[in-house]
Amino acid sequence: MTTHTLSVPAGEVLRSTAVSTSMFSQRPFGLGANSINEPAALRRHPHIIRFADVEADLDLLIDRAIAAIADGEPVEDEILGHYVHIASLVRAVSFREGKLLEQAVDRLAKANPNVTVLTQSLKLPLVKAALEAVSGNDWSCLDGVKLDCEAPAKGSYTPDLIVVNRARHTAYILDVKRSLASYGDTSRLEELKFKMMAGAMVLPDWLYKHHKRMMVDTVEVAIVDGASRPSDHATGIWALSEIDDLLEIDGVAACMAELRLRFGRRVQQLLEAEARKALGVPEAAVSNTAPASAIADRPLIALNGPARSYEEEQAMAAQDEDDGHCDLGCFDEDQDDEPEPVRIRVGFARRPRRH
Repeated sequence: MTTHTLSVPAGEVLRSTAVSTSMFSQRPFGLGANSINEPAALRRHPHIIRFADVEADLDLLIDRAIAAIADGEPVEDEILGHYVHIASLVRAVSFREGKLLEQAVDRLAKANPNVTVLTQSLKLPLVKAALEAVSGNDWSCLDGVKLDCEAPAKGSYTPDLIVVNRARHTAYILDVKRSLASYGDTSRLEELKFKMMAGAMVLPDWLYKHHKRMMVDTVEVAIVDGASRPSDHATGIWALSEIDDLLEIDGVAACMAELRLRFGRRVQQLLEAEARKALGVPEAAVSNTAPASAIADRPLIALNGPARSYEEEQAMAAQDEDDGHCDLGCFDEDQDDEPEPVRIRVGFARRPRRH
């Protein structure tokens, strides 16, 4: 294979095919004969799912994630002190949310009988030839190249999910992130794409040898941003709100949005309970086992003291005046002296000037 010294351009769609190529986000989707009755204008895919259909299953996934977060035992920290439990919960949330999203995608994908989601034992070898091909060639030049998964390798890459559309003979390598915000100013995102692209070149052979002779002729990779920030399909970034197109199921994105909403409510309740303990505030009346709907309208704890309305503040001020009390900062009405104006300088920190 000839190696060209070209860099991977920013505008290349992250895809590799063994026989044919197809654009990742611009395929036409027709309605199948067994489509659920929906107005044609509202349907894009032959299958559909609603949250009510999977509510019990997704709530169970949320319960398990919350239980795993709450069961963590933080390590004592001299700096954080008795706030270490809060920090431990936040770290656990970051990990568990990603797993929760993966599990939910796996469950929702069952609405499309043509889709198989692989979640276990997904260690793809990073074959040396694949690494060299990806690093030295334009990604689009590698269409049609399939490498032996048992060739000499340098390590491995484990994707979060491999989604196989058997009807299209297409496989998607998905890496699901709760948020890509932390990847903005680092090289980690490019390193992740590099591994995914190298794994894509051996995936057809790997599926055939390790998954019951499963055959695909197209492999496409996508990094799914759980926070649904603006996507960039040309560089492999997909918002979670666009996942309907990956699974070819209408309603998946809406289900995922509701899942995150419910999970967020439970997480915030858990954090509030831990904050109350750290601050010595009495426990709230509603326990962590209450339904998420019972938590949504509860007022948040006021860390800087009890919150009062404007009318309450005015009434308290009037009462103080009636009682003849004067707090620090009060002054006589007969005193006409105004404070001298002080010029406040603001700006970026600078080195002190030398005299």
